[in-house]
Amino acid sequence: MTGQQHIEVRVASSTADMEAALAVRHEVFVLGQGVPLELEHDEDDAGAVHVVACDGATVVGTARLTRDGEARIGRVAVLSSWRRRGIAGMLLAALESEAAQLGIAEVGLHSQMYVQALYERHGYTVTGPGFVEAGIDHVPMAKRLDQPAP
Repeated sequence: MTGQQHIEVRVASSTADMEAALAVRHEVFVLGQGVPLELEHDEDDAGAVHVVACDGATVVGTARLTRDGEARIGRVAVLSSWRRRGIAGMLLAALESEAAQLGIAEVGLHSQMYVQALYERHGYTVTGPGFVEAGIDHVPMAKRLDQPAP
Protein backbone atom coordinates (compact mmCIF):
# COMPACT_ATOMS: atom_id res chain seq x y z
CA MET A 1 0.00 0.00 0.00
CA THR A 2 1.50 3.34 -1.06
CA GLY A 3 -0.76 5.68 0.86
CA GLN A 4 -1.57 7.56 -2.35
CA GLN A 5 -5.26 6.68 -2.30
CA HIS A 6 -5.90 9.40 0.30
CA ILE A 7 -3.65 12.06 -1.20
CA GLU A 8 -4.96 14.86 -3.41
CA VAL A 9 -2.46 17.08 -5.23
CA ARG A 10 -3.73 20.41 -6.47
CA VAL A 11 -2.60 23.92 -7.28
CA ALA A 12 -2.49 26.05 -4.14
CA SER A 13 -5.38 28.45 -4.59
CA SER A 14 -5.91 30.17 -1.26
CA THR A 15 -4.06 31.98 1.48
CA ALA A 16 -4.60 28.93 3.70
CA ASP A 17 -2.96 26.68 1.07
CA MET A 18 0.07 28.98 0.86
CA GLU A 19 0.39 29.24 4.63
CA ALA A 20 0.26 25.45 4.92
CA ALA A 21 2.79 25.03 2.08
CA LEU A 22 5.18 27.47 3.76
CA ALA A 23 4.72 25.64 7.08
CA VAL A 24 5.70 22.33 5.44
CA ARG A 25 8.73 23.95 3.84
CA HIS A 26 9.72 25.51 7.17
CA GLU A 27 9.55 22.14 8.91
CA VAL A 28 11.46 20.30 6.17
CA PHE A 29 14.09 22.86 5.20
CA VAL A 30 14.56 25.26 8.11
CA LEU A 31 13.98 22.94 11.06
CA GLY A 32 14.98 19.65 9.40
CA GLN A 33 17.95 20.72 7.29
CA GLY A 34 19.09 23.97 8.89
CA VAL A 35 18.45 26.15 5.82
CA PRO A 36 18.38 29.82 6.89
CA LEU A 37 14.85 31.22 6.85
CA GLU A 38 15.86 34.13 4.60
CA LEU A 39 17.03 31.63 1.94
CA GLU A 40 14.04 29.31 2.21
CA HIS A 41 11.29 31.90 1.65
CA ASP A 42 12.26 34.16 -1.24
CA GLU A 43 10.89 36.66 -3.75
CA ASP A 44 10.21 33.87 -6.27
CA ASP A 45 7.31 32.58 -4.16
CA ALA A 46 5.03 35.45 -5.23
CA GLY A 47 5.09 34.58 -8.95
CA ALA A 48 5.42 30.81 -8.68
CA VAL A 49 2.85 28.09 -9.30
CA HIS A 50 2.59 26.18 -6.03
CA VAL A 51 1.08 22.74 -5.57
CA VAL A 52 0.08 21.05 -2.34
CA ALA A 53 -0.41 17.40 -1.47
CA CYS A 54 -3.25 16.97 0.99
CA ASP A 55 -4.52 14.18 3.20
CA GLY A 56 -8.01 15.54 3.74
CA ALA A 57 -7.54 19.07 5.05
CA THR A 58 -3.91 18.49 6.06
CA VAL A 59 -1.14 19.62 3.71
CA VAL A 60 1.65 17.02 3.85
CA GLY A 61 3.76 18.12 0.88
CA THR A 62 4.39 21.00 -1.47
CA ALA A 63 6.48 22.15 -4.44
CA ARG A 64 6.67 25.14 -6.74
CA LEU A 65 7.37 26.06 -10.36
CA THR A 66 9.18 29.30 -11.08
CA ARG A 67 9.71 30.86 -14.50
CA ASP A 68 12.43 33.46 -14.22
CA GLY A 69 14.53 32.85 -17.34
CA GLU A 70 14.02 29.10 -17.14
CA ALA A 71 11.25 26.94 -15.79
CA ARG A 72 12.41 25.39 -12.53
CA ILE A 73 10.76 23.08 -10.06
CA GLY A 74 11.86 23.72 -6.51
CA ARG A 75 11.08 23.61 -2.83
CA VAL A 76 9.86 20.01 -3.13
CA ALA A 77 9.06 19.14 0.48
CA VAL A 78 7.19 16.26 2.09
CA LEU A 79 6.73 15.92 5.84
CA SER A 80 8.99 13.16 7.19
CA SER A 81 6.13 10.94 8.35
CA TRP A 82 4.66 11.00 4.80
CA ARG A 83 7.80 10.18 2.84
CA ARG A 84 8.32 7.06 0.72
CA ARG A 85 4.66 6.99 -0.35
CA GLY A 86 5.09 8.48 -3.82
CA ILE A 87 4.04 11.99 -2.82
CA ALA A 88 7.12 13.72 -4.24
CA GLY A 89 6.45 12.02 -7.57
CA MET A 90 2.85 13.20 -7.46
CA LEU A 91 4.02 16.77 -6.81
CA LEU A 92 6.45 16.56 -9.74
CA ALA A 93 3.75 15.22 -12.05
CA ALA A 94 1.38 18.02 -11.08
CA LEU A 95 3.97 20.72 -11.75
CA GLU A 96 5.05 19.08 -15.01
CA SER A 97 1.41 19.11 -16.10
CA GLU A 98 1.09 22.79 -15.16
CA ALA A 99 4.30 23.57 -17.06
CA ALA A 100 3.11 21.72 -20.15
CA GLN A 101 -0.18 23.65 -20.07
CA LEU A 102 1.89 26.85 -20.03
CA GLY A 103 3.74 25.70 -23.17
CA ILE A 104 6.97 24.91 -21.34
CA ALA A 105 8.98 22.18 -23.08
CA GLU A 106 11.64 21.57 -20.41
CA VAL A 107 11.87 22.01 -16.66
CA GLY A 108 14.97 22.11 -14.53
CA LEU A 109 15.60 21.62 -10.84
CA HIS A 110 18.39 21.63 -8.30
CA SER A 111 18.32 18.24 -6.62
CA GLN A 112 19.86 17.66 -3.25
CA MET A 113 22.38 14.94 -4.04
CA TYR A 114 20.94 12.45 -1.58
CA VAL A 115 17.63 12.38 -3.51
CA GLN A 116 19.08 12.51 -7.04
CA ALA A 117 17.86 8.95 -7.73
CA LEU A 118 14.26 10.03 -7.00
CA TYR A 119 14.39 12.58 -9.80
CA GLU A 120 16.16 10.15 -12.14
CA ARG A 121 13.27 7.70 -11.65
CA HIS A 122 10.97 10.47 -12.87
CA GLY A 123 12.96 11.13 -16.04
CA TYR A 124 15.33 13.89 -14.94
CA THR A 125 18.97 13.85 -16.04
CA VAL A 126 22.01 15.63 -14.65
CA THR A 127 22.90 18.72 -16.68
CA GLY A 128 26.07 19.96 -14.99
CA PRO A 129 28.50 19.66 -12.11
CA GLY A 130 27.41 19.52 -8.50
CA PHE A 131 27.41 22.63 -6.33
CA VAL A 132 26.59 23.75 -2.80
CA GLU A 133 23.40 25.71 -2.16
CA ALA A 134 22.35 26.73 1.37
CA GLY A 135 25.17 24.54 2.69
CA ILE A 136 23.74 21.41 0.99
CA ASP A 137 25.25 19.48 -1.94
CA HIS A 138 23.09 19.78 -5.07
CA VAL A 139 23.19 18.74 -8.71
CA PRO A 140 21.37 20.49 -11.59
CA MET A 141 18.90 18.30 -13.47
CA ALA A 142 16.35 18.76 -16.25
CA LYS A 143 13.57 16.91 -18.04
CA ARG A 144 12.01 17.40 -21.46
CA LEU A 145 8.26 17.31 -20.94
CA ASP A 146 7.56 15.71 -24.30
CA GLN A 147 9.39 12.55 -23.20
CA PRO A 148 7.81 10.12 -20.75
CA ALA A 149 9.61 9.07 -17.60
CA PRO A 150 11.42 5.69 -17.87
